[in-house]
Amino acid sequence: MLQDKTQTGHTQIGQTQIGKATLYNGDALSILPHLKRGAYGAALTDPPYCSGGDVRNKDRPTSSKYLSSAQSGLYPEFAGDTRDQRSFLAWSTLWLSEVREVLAPGALIVVFSDWRQLPVTTDALQCAGFVWRGIVIWDKTEGCRPQLGRYRNQSEFAVWGTKGPRKLCGNTAPGVLRHSVGNRKHHIAGKPVNLMKDLLSIMDGPILDPFMGSGTVGVACAEAGHNYTGIEIERPYFDIACERLKQTAS
Repeated sequence: MLQDKTQTGHTQIGQTQIGKATLYNGDALSILPHLKRGAYGAALTDPPYCSGGDVRNKDRPTSSKYLSSAQSGLYPEFAGDTRDQRSFLAWSTLWLSEVREVLAPGALIVVFSDWRQLPVTTDALQCAGFVWRGIVIWDKTEGCRPQLGRYRNQSEFAVWGTKGPRKLCGNTAPGVLRHSVGNRKHHIAGKPVNLMKDLLSIMDGPILDPFMGSGTVGVACAEAGHNYTGIEIERPYFDIACERLKQTAS
């Protein structure tokens, strides 16, 4: 067990080992400082985007922002989605700085964003000391919800960079990845396992994921044979991730 030394009383943080995966139930900013420095070959994560930068969206449940009324109650809510852009930049810089400390020199980092938070995410990556290298486009296909008289929002983005220089060697991965969201998700903002496997294709393990959610990156790592460390603050999603990884390992 890790201990959260940032709070009075040394609060215990839940830790679970499933195959090659180490999972923590707690706040990433409390757990990351306790991880071994320079131990991780890459970070791949999908933090809360805080989509909808205006104040009126900030106190809405995540289900009302990302799901239709017909899908109400299908998934647990998740925390951390109520920041405006200034606080999102500050918070992102904090956790990205902690991630940088535990990555090996030359390690890759990939952070998901939507179009609203794309500029501030690229800023935060650089504020934390990473070298910003580019943006991978996730084409969610024409299955995304249409809006009449508008262009379809069928893409999200994976901002990527490195911890300092990275050697030009190994395979090349596509800069545009086309995968449908699919009908079966485990999280309000769930993404396909095959999308994560494509992103992992040029990464070295162990893989760090400070915002594990329902464990999709962990499942992709298990299928690819990578060691994985995931952190999730919400207990319902932590439990879902544990169950998915148990099923993958069996």
